[in-house]
Amino acid sequence: MNYPSLLFRETMGTSLIFLSQLNMCESKEKTFFKLMHGSAKEEASKDAKIRAKEKRNRLSLLLQKAEFHEESHPSRSGPLARDTRVRPEEAVRWGESFEKLLSHEDGLETFTRFLKTEFSEENIEFWKACEDFKKSKDPQQILFKAQAIYEKFIQTDAPQEVNLDFHTKELIAQSITQPTLHSFDAAQSRVYQLMEQDSYKRFLKSDIYVHLIEGRPQRPTNLRRRSRSFTYNEFQDVKSDVAIWL
Repeated sequence: MNYPSLLFRETMGTSLIFLSQLNMCESKEKTFFKLMHGSAKEEASKDAKIRAKEKRNRLSLLLQKAEFHEESHPSRSGPLARDTRVRPEEAVRWGESFEKLLSHEDGLETFTRFLKTEFSEENIEFWKACEDFKKSKDPQQILFKAQAIYEKFIQTDAPQEVNLDFHTKELIAQSITQPTLHSFDAAQSRVYQLMEQDSYKRFLKSDIYVHLIEGRPQRPTNLRRRSRSFTYNEFQDVKSDVAIWL
């Protein structure tokens, strides 16, 4: 029996087994590292999104407090400080239908101001953006505005995300790369119905409206938290003609 040859083969066999085990361990370590690294990246991404949302929320509250302060001092300029000087008989007509309210410039402005006191102005801002969008004629302008509306009001965690069902949001998402003037019709109709059935009824009972129909000076209205609404403008890179309603 050739003992040196046998010993050599046993040694080589042991070495191969050991190397195989090392490769398996290395493969497991790489897999574990990839899993841990992927998990860490996912957690970091989640944390970044949460911090960004909190930052937008804080900025929104600061802006809204500034607007309310301006409303409390009518002599100062600002979007909430404008005295519309609406005639009582005109304000009474707003109570006939939601359509009449929105079709009147002062009615639309007053209703928007009311929604800001409830922190739910994203609905009327979306409706106005859709109205402006449907007036677009240039294909490039249609594409820019559609993308801006989607990013500001439709996509998940949008700065001023409106309340829409999953199916409606998916249809918009699928068509956003080739939008038409009717891309947001279903969403706009849904938001219109929500405002008509909910916010409009509260508006008719609000101090803002009651004071108008009674011809009394408007007084500052208490702010009430009703829904999440961000006013942070994330579309500085969009062309200026698109940003008129952002």
